[in-house]
Amino acid sequence: MTERKPPGVSFESWVDRQIRQAEAAEDFSRLPGAGKPLPEVTDTPYDELWWIKRKMAREGLSVLPPTLALRKEAEDVIAAVPALPSERAVRRTIEDINAKIREVMFKPPPGPPLGLKPYDVEKIVQEWHAARETRPPDAP
Repeated sequence: MTERKPPGVSFESWVDRQIRQAEAAEDFSRLPGAGKPLPEVTDTPYDELWWIKRKMAREGLSVLPPTLALRKEAEDVIAAVPALPSERAVRRTIEDINAKIREVMFKPPPGPPLGLKPYDVEKIVQEWHAARETRPPDAP
């Protein structure tokens, strides 16, 4: 199918001729999976968004509902706190995530419930100080 359709030939007859030639050359019988059922058709029920899901899986993308994405973001923030360079950065980071949590608490988006409440900034700052005091002096 690399050649162009000649002018004056109807599209249908041009395509039909190419299909006939490919069948005569047995090009279709050498395709991978020839004669086998399509796994997506036989294994799963019909989903009208199948092509979007397949493309996302192929490209390694995922989309979480907003509440689950916020849970993940909060988890990542808490895990990153020990590496923050100053108390000011810790406070700012926790206050930012708390603002997002409060927004979702008061205007819940569709999806599963958030299941989080704002973090106690003072408690996290105290834990951050304690972790820095027990850390060896040569650690970053």
